[in-house]
Amino acid sequence: MKFYQKQIKLDPYIRGFHLITDCILKAIPEIKEIKIGQLQVFIKHTSASLTINENADCTVRLDFESYFNKMVPENAPYYKHTYEGSDDMPAHIKASLLGASIQIPISNGKLNLGIWQGVYLCEHRNNGGSRGLVVTAFGD
Repeated sequence: MKFYQKQIKLDPYIRGFHLITDCILKAIPEIKEIKIGQLQVFIKHTSASLTINENADCTVRLDFESYFNKMVPENAPYYKHTYEGSDDMPAHIKASLLGASIQIPISNGKLNLGIWQGVYLCEHRNNGGSRGLVVTAFGD
């Protein structure tokens, strides 16, 4: 079994949902050496998250942002953690709802995603800055 691990530092993204599948593939070309295995992607932050979803229609990304902003609003009177800005506590909640890691099967040297699937960085802060990922590929 082979194991490969890389740390990726993403450029800052604006608040919203951004496809990063190509960034991941560029960072870990060793995936091509794995016939059957898994790719795990972990984000090292508490105010951004990862998910897999629609990779073709950009309105999906806009709808995600609109929905999450309605579901987890800023400036809610019950928030206690407010000293880092009005977007911070909602960002923590959104990140917990979506999660800090994803796993994708690797088959014959490629990610075995559905035809319309891509990996998203979900940036929940207005100015979240650069985000760090740990990408681990393993298999035979």
